[in-house]
Amino acid sequence: MKFLIASDIHGSRIYAQRVADLLGEEGADRLILLGDIYNHGPRNPLPEGYDPMGVAKILNGLVDRLTVIKGNCDSDVDTMISDFEFVSEGVLIAEGKKIFLQHGDKFSIDALPKNCGDAFFYGHYHTGFIERRGGVLVANCGSVSLPKNGTPRSYLLLDGVHLSLKDLGKNVLAEADI
Repeated sequence: MKFLIASDIHGSRIYAQRVADLLGEEGADRLILLGDIYNHGPRNPLPEGYDPMGVAKILNGLVDRLTVIKGNCDSDVDTMISDFEFVSEGVLIAEGKKIFLQHGDKFSIDALPKNCGDAFFYGHYHTGFIERRGGVLVANCGSVSLPKNGTPRSYLLLDGVHLSLKDLGKNVLAEADI
């Protein structure tokens, strides 16, 4: 099974649509969003194409292929326009490998969750990377709408146990096997 993993849309209809398009272009079976879906947050500028209701329309159309982790900018009122649930964290099993999923506001590469398994994927920091920390593969998918520190807009693609960090043009930035 192939998973497209993205984060930090922050209400950009343009980049929500790009993620939806990538789901098909990459041949992914499921989309996992690691939080901060609709709201831009007080420390961020409004992203290009800011339209939370437009984002909801796009994502609601993908509800049967979608898992959404709640981010620090996501609120209970966001569920009123969503046909999907926001969960605080998740676990994915890929070919027997355990992958812990969280937005990144509670855990990070410097504060791994206890018992996270073989890998930990998160967003929140808007900077994509893939690194090993001890025996754990740690990956941040970056942000599709508001990247920081000169990093490109990015997402993760998990195909079996092979993980790629890609820019929105589908260029591989980093990769590793879990």
